[in-house]
Order: sequence, then structure tokens, then C-alpha cells
Amino acid sequence: MTDDPHGDQPVVTAGTDLEDADAAIVLAHGRGATARSVLAFANQLPTDGIAYLAPQAARNTWYPRAFTEPEEANEPWLSSALAKLDDVVETVEDAGIPRERTVIGGFSQGACLGAEYVARNPTRYGGLAVLSGGLIGDTVSEDDYPGDLDGTPAFLGCSDVDPHIAAERVRETDRILTAMGADVETVLYEGMGHTVIPDELDHVRELLDAL
Repeated sequence: MTDDPHGDQPVVTAGTDLEDADAAIVLAHGRGATARSVLAFANQLPTDGIAYLAPQAARNTWYPRAFTEPEEANEPWLSSALAKLDDVVETVEDAGIPRERTVIGGFSQGACLGAEYVARNPTRYGGLAVLSGGLIGDTVSEDDYPGDLDGTPAFLGCSDVDPHIAAERVRETDRILTAMGADVETVLYEGMGHTVIPDELDHVRELLDAL
């Protein structure tokens, strides 16, 4: 094992070529999934003028333990995962697309990663889409996340009885992101299960249409 297990992993793309795009969405896949599988969302979302980028996790897992474990229990994988996401965002910036025209999103473990990345790197983003996820750590607090998200629109969608994501952690994530200045909409779907439903994709589509 290295200190940067995700560093040399590929980034899969879809939609408009990055060099020709006006906006971008960076998507992180869930545990046991792949970058290609999360890009299946692109088939149900707008692609005209939008570049889709999905980094691949080593062994299909961003970090080995539950996201509610103490952070040190998930190192060095967590730090490597956050650095990999940052590399992709910087690639988008280098292509001329600023963060205010870039949406960060993901499902499950990838949703947790996306939320954590945005909260640790606060600025105005084009949007944040947290599909069945929340901020990472055994506890989370507003004191842990200084900075201003400057009105970043954020959507948090999750089941109210998700077996992996407690509804209270979703609410805590909402409170923290709101305190940081994000414009947050949270929907806890009754009895949904651990999945993504069309209504959630409609919210992501709204984030992209606003760009």
C-alpha cells in the first residue's frame, strides 16, 4: 500500500469534451462501483456544453471503513481520495472552467467524498449534489468547517431509512453547509432505500440548467 492509493487511477469522461465545454460536473462513484457506472447518470442529464468527469477509486473503494468512523481509521485512503478529487477539479479549472461553473456530485461513498471536499475547500461552486451521503467523520461540527460557500446551490437527497446513511447525518450536513453560506435543499424520501431515483436526478438537472 502507498500513501496515495488513488493517485494514479484514471479519470473517465463523458458529455462534451472538456476543451469545448462551458460547464462541468465531477462525479464520484460509490463503494464497489466504477467511474463508468456513475457516468451512466450522464445518459439522463443534459450533456450539451457540459463535460462529465469521474475519477476511479483504487479497488473500487475510496476508503475502507464506514464514513462515520474516526477519520484516521480511513487514512491514507481518505486523504488520497480528496486529493484525487482536487486534481480533477484543477484539471477542469486549467481548461478554463471556473469552480462557479463546476458541479461536484456523487452517490453513496462518493457523495460523502464530494460533500467533504466542498466543505474543506469552500468557495462558490456551480453546485453540490449529495445523493445518499453526508459529511465524513465520527462526529461533525460547524467548527470543523470554516469558510464561505458563497451561495453555492446544494441538493441533498437520501432515504429516511437508508441502511448506510443516517437521516440525522444528512440533517447535520445540511446545517453545516447552510452555516457556510450554501443554498441547501434537502429531501429525505420516505422508505426509498439506498438508490438514486428520478426526482433526485431532476434536482441535479436543475443545478446543471442553472449554469
